[in-house]
Amino acid sequence: MTVIAGPADSVLRPYRIPADGLYEGPRVLRRTPDDWQDRPYELFEVVPQAATLGAEIRGLDLSRPVSAALRAELNRALLEWKVLFFRGQHLTSGAQREFARNWGELETNPLLAAGDADDIVRFDKSAGGVPTFENVWHTDVTFRERPALGAVLQLREVPPSGGDTMWADMAVAYDNLAPDIKERIDGARAVHDYLPGFARFYSSAQLAPFQGEFPPVEHPVVRRHPETGRRMLFVNASFTTRIVGMAEAESDRLLRLLFQQAQVPEFQVRFRWQAGDIAFWDNRATQHYAVNDYAPHRRIAERVAIAGDRPY
Repeated sequence: MTVIAGPADSVLRPYRIPADGLYEGPRVLRRTPDDWQDRPYELFEVVPQAATLGAEIRGLDLSRPVSAALRAELNRALLEWKVLFFRGQHLTSGAQREFARNWGELETNPLLAAGDADDIVRFDKSAGGVPTFENVWHTDVTFRERPALGAVLQLREVPPSGGDTMWADMAVAYDNLAPDIKERIDGARAVHDYLPGFARFYSSAQLAPFQGEFPPVEHPVVRRHPETGRRMLFVNASFTTRIVGMAEAESDRLLRLLFQQAQVPEFQVRFRWQAGDIAFWDNRATQHYAVNDYAPHRRIAERVAIAGDRPY
């Protein structure tokens, strides 16, 4: 959008904002779809952490079996808040996996270091370590035909300061796009590829063996949430390489604008970890960003991902 000054006789000199910049001004912060029915939570306490996403769940021990009623309430909270935080759980790897299994089959990721089992990813970070996915906004594994439904992350060891994680609400990110941008991306599809994201920290020799397993895939630029039906922006700076049918320069320019939507503070929540904390997020509706500001200290996290569906 370009903004020009008023009439020629205005007391102000002509001015403009470069096209495709971040919008400055009020935001539309709609936490839930218009047809959402608010109901009280009966099995735990919900403590909101930001306007549209992020809630701390109090009063639960995740090492205990999850009943059908509890699973239903937690799923409703996940759909409403998109990322749930549980303090001081200190789950074993097995208990963490069992909790995640309440939402479906667990997926493996051969591109990342495994923990006690193939479906546990272990991030063991200290000074001089491999950077992996920090300092970049992304949605996990969108290079798969069926990207993850969600993930359960636990911090085993935390630095004395720093090492926070941030999440962005991609439904609100879509809501706040200009009407002409929404029109351009309605029905558009984009290519996702594992190579640009992992090439930041792996060599060509390390990446080459996986090209057959993970060929480029196409997903809608705007996907619908399979449970709420809400529209969500579904491109990210780690894996989305181009918009199908657009010239390279046009695609690059539009993707840069869309990538910026995750960077708006009003669309975000930031979590300060303590050892034993759990975060459970809806990977369909969010992007996240691990802040690498804790060197030379160590940070150890373990993540379990839940297999998802094909975006539409």
